[in-house]
Amino acid sequence: MAPPPTQLPTREQILAFVNDSPTPVGRREIARAFDIKGPMRSELRGLLKEMAEAGDLDLGNRRKVAPVGTLPEVAVLEVSGTDPDGEVLARAVGREAEDNPPRIHIIADRRSGPMGTGDRALCRLERRGEAFYIARVIRRVGRATPRTLGVFEKAVDGGRVHPTDKKARSEIRIPKGDEKDAKTGDLVTVEIMPKGRLGLPVGRVIERFAGAADPRSFSRIAIHEQDIPDVFPDAAIALAEQAKPVKLGTRTDLRAIPLVTIDGIDARDFDDAVFAEIDEDQANPGGFRLLVAIADVAHYVRPGDPLDREALKRGNSVYFPDQVVPMLPEALSNGLCSLRPDVERACMAVEIVIDAEGNKREHRFMRGLMRSAARLTYRQVQQARDGGSTEGVPDGVLEPLYGAFEALRMARRERGALDIELPEKQVILDDAGNITEIGIRERLDAHMLIEEFMVLANVCAAETLEDRRQPCMYRIHESPAPEKVEALAEVLDGLGIAFAKGQVVRPKTFNGVLAKVKGEPHERMVNEMVLRSQSQAVYSPENAGHFGLALTKYAHFTSPIRRYSDLLVHRALIRGLKFGDDGLRPEDDGEFQEWGVHISTTERRAAVAERTTMDRYLARHLADRVGGIFAGRINGVTKFGVFVTLDETGADGLVPIRSLPDDYYDHDNIHHTLTGRSHGWVFRLGDRVEVRLVGADPASGGIVVEIVSGGEQGSSPRRGRKPGGPKHRQQARGRKHKPGGRR
Repeated sequence: MAPPPTQLPTREQILAFVNDSPTPVGRREIARAFDIKGPMRSELRGLLKEMAEAGDLDLGNRRKVAPVGTLPEVAVLEVSGTDPDGEVLARAVGREAEDNPPRIHIIADRRSGPMGTGDRALCRLERRGEAFYIARVIRRVGRATPRTLGVFEKAVDGGRVHPTDKKARSEIRIPKGDEKDAKTGDLVTVEIMPKGRLGLPVGRVIERFAGAADPRSFSRIAIHEQDIPDVFPDAAIALAEQAKPVKLGTRTDLRAIPLVTIDGIDARDFDDAVFAEIDEDQANPGGFRLLVAIADVAHYVRPGDPLDREALKRGNSVYFPDQVVPMLPEALSNGLCSLRPDVERACMAVEIVIDAEGNKREHRFMRGLMRSAARLTYRQVQQARDGGSTEGVPDGVLEPLYGAFEALRMARRERGALDIELPEKQVILDDAGNITEIGIRERLDAHMLIEEFMVLANVCAAETLEDRRQPCMYRIHESPAPEKVEALAEVLDGLGIAFAKGQVVRPKTFNGVLAKVKGEPHERMVNEMVLRSQSQAVYSPENAGHFGLALTKYAHFTSPIRRYSDLLVHRALIRGLKFGDDGLRPEDDGEFQEWGVHISTTERRAAVAERTTMDRYLARHLADRVGGIFAGRINGVTKFGVFVTLDETGADGLVPIRSLPDDYYDHDNIHHTLTGRSHGWVFRLGDRVEVRLVGADPASGGIVVEIVSGGEQGSSPRRGRKPGGPKHRQQARGRKHKPGGRR
């Protein structure tokens, strides 16, 4: 037998092996390829981790390695067109912002059928070159006929539709007879018809709504653009309406415990309730005993039934200022699965014991029957805590809840969870759907209390499933990519904030930066930059820990009404703890990887829909103030202009490069600047500016501004091309403009 190797392969040998593999490879495959055995396997793991931290490799969700920037083995793709040879081209959903996306060919088969532009499918990818992939369809997830939403404009030959999508390249021609009685200004859905190579795309109106500037249209636009299912099948509605309340049976009786729900004033579904008391065990002085009860959705939504299929399709609920697109029909989401006060409800609960420092000592799960003692709001709880009115708050409930919260917050600080603070915008509407106010959502201790209780319950779920050797849909958040950390370090250096390059970053590393800018003018910008440097949290059956929360095991358990991930965790607990026959089926175990990809995609879809809807509300709010002057800060620098966040509303406005002083502009994407070659004007990330509102389009959410004060002019003109950025020409169009002072 040949002796084991005496040294590890070199970094170059590992990179060559990984680059030659058509798919990401695991540590075992690398060890086998280089005949690494015994104790040297541990050294190999350390080397791979070092290479990942140095940016030489990507360490994927399943702890597999691949060249930097590689797409995952399984991903949702969208058909983007065909090449001259008729090959079907696609792009990875969720990675549309990449500057140089890889070329992807989809190979369809008889099962998937032909695919057209706009179709989406879950695919298995195989890398064939540095930026080339072959994809094979696992299952289709989108519609075949491309549609778009836009604003109709009457014309002699029929009409034109201006898409609401800001990225759309052209308007759509509507032939006479295909307008469906649409009038100028109507919001319409258009089905795109096949066309030749020349001329505008041609379509026909298939649905029309209220005017595009009407706030009641904004969520409708987002629902269409993101292809969010918003009509339940009859079979799913029938199942939901046939559901009945549960009896106690073998469930744990929790009805005498004064559990309370704490939610926003406008909440309609209450899926979590909490209770705390001082632990009487003398071995745990200062400790607490907590109970977190969650709606037992798994009792009503059984694997594979019409409710389950629709819930998986949706992935999650989507929240807009004027409506909610729920994951489950109203009969469940606002009915039998909502923990309303003074009514009996089925629940999954976890009892947790913590010590005086907030460390978990033990926990146990149960399937119970509860009766909420009160429906409380965050503001109501905070007022009672601060010595105000206690009306509606059960006696003796709040003191132990806040005692346990203080202990949990102590534990959070000790482990160093990431502490980014960014204000959340809130739109207030009247009964007619008109905007009455746009402000910042309150952030109270009562909010954080519930968050800490939920985080702890989620940790318990992940630990229990690991202990019981059950599949788990982890919520993972990997450490930031080295290139993003390096870019952040460059920006911080420009602000005079020390941040050592090449260091091993932890959440506490970023918290130190955030502490330095607390109360400073650029506090919000630095918080945003730190957030942008982070990896995206996703769902996966392979545990990679949660970097932001500084936790090694984490899964979502606490919101099964609105997240399919949580429903899967409930089912796994039911099977693992033998709580009934409605848990995971044996055939479900092999689906977790695909489900993780899918629900991560639907989560991103919901986030985009909610963000673009907020953009439209902000644009509508500002539309009557075109020409006004606003203070703001540059929060983004691109090759086509800069983005300015307005202080008053938090809206982001684009300053097109053509509106900057006449010059050739070099974009430096490392230092986040636009620099004029001839006159030396510099516009950089974080600069304070005053801008004039030039336009606000509610239909697209686009806001355009021009700088009237701000920017910096160098002492001498800049000559030659600056490395790292392309050249840009800006036409002055006969106007004088001095950003250093108002026009």
